[in-house]
Amino acid sequence: MRRTRSIFVGALLAPVAVLSLVLSTGGAATAIANGEPVPDGKYRFSVKLTMTGIPTASGGRRNSACSGALIAPQWVITAGHCFRDANNVRVNYPVADLTIATVGRTDLTGTGGHELKVVAVIQSPTADVSLARLEQPVRDVRPLRIGHRAPEIGAVVRVTGYGSTTSVSPAPVTRLRTGQMTVVSLSDSVTGLQGYAPQPDTTPCPYDSGAPFFLERGKARPVLVSVVSNGPSCPHTAVENSARTDNIAGWIRESIRSGGAS
Repeated sequence: MRRTRSIFVGALLAPVAVLSLVLSTGGAATAIANGEPVPDGKYRFSVKLTMTGIPTASGGRRNSACSGALIAPQWVITAGHCFRDANNVRVNYPVADLTIATVGRTDLTGTGGHELKVVAVIQSPTADVSLARLEQPVRDVRPLRIGHRAPEIGAVVRVTGYGSTTSVSPAPVTRLRTGQMTVVSLSDSVTGLQGYAPQPDTTPCPYDSGAPFFLERGKARPVLVSVVSNGPSCPHTAVENSARTDNIAGWIRESIRSGGAS
């Protein structure tokens, strides 16, 4: 799923009973345009969200995918637009017939990590951010730390995702990819980023929506600063608009604590 090039690209299904349709994956293609493969077992907090049977305005169904990160044993952070109804309205519930979170599995063709159903969703009222509750807690993966301070302009952050490598005929892939980008701007709800490494046009792509941008500080736990939201067709050297999370850290923690109860 994704935005302008909306990472919320989905495969349309017929309105009446359809035999299973699986999202295609491109042979050697891998997520994050001009990124690099993640070694097995690294950035295990990274999450692949697979949505099957999302209602469409025409009465049909489509399949899609997003990326995300484990931020508490039973909670995944991702983009708000990854959970939207047939009218494109972000909603506080899983919209697909089935949404599965794959946690702690670098290579999706393998068997490590966990596959868990998403059972609830909480939408941020101020940013393109949502929290997805898993049916069971994950105890053997260390969650990504939630940052509460804005990153400095010029800071280099890392992104991990399971999306495509191009906006042309995009398809999610089977191995986690990563790249680095530089913080170039901050607004109330958006952290602006530009490609840094391995190349100046290293950028998120379709199906990377919700992927985490995080600071790395030596041996300390990585710190979340934003999630993939929208940007130009990938790869690109323009500004990527990620959904800022440091200034909603209190809302994130309270939402997790209360489980979304009002």
